[in-house]
Amino acid sequence: MQRFLALIVLVIPGLIAGYGIKLMRDTVFTILNPPFPFLLLQFFAGLLALILGVWFIGGFILHRDRKNNKVAPRFQKQS
Repeated sequence: MQRFLALIVLVIPGLIAGYGIKLMRDTVFTILNPPFPFLLLQFFAGLLALILGVWFIGGFILHRDRKNNKVAPRFQKQS
């Protein structure tokens, strides 16, 4: 059950990051999606979604690896 919850915790930010990539791609091809009034706002919303999704996944993996002592010494938590 814990592995399933961990998978869900990683899939949701992955989908958010994927949606961010889609928004930025649509901006490049000048496709305006409904909730956004102009393309520049759509691009920055996509960029924000991408950054937040990747940041959450990276933080989750770093936290898990620190817990299992599988990180390099420079990434160890300072006590």
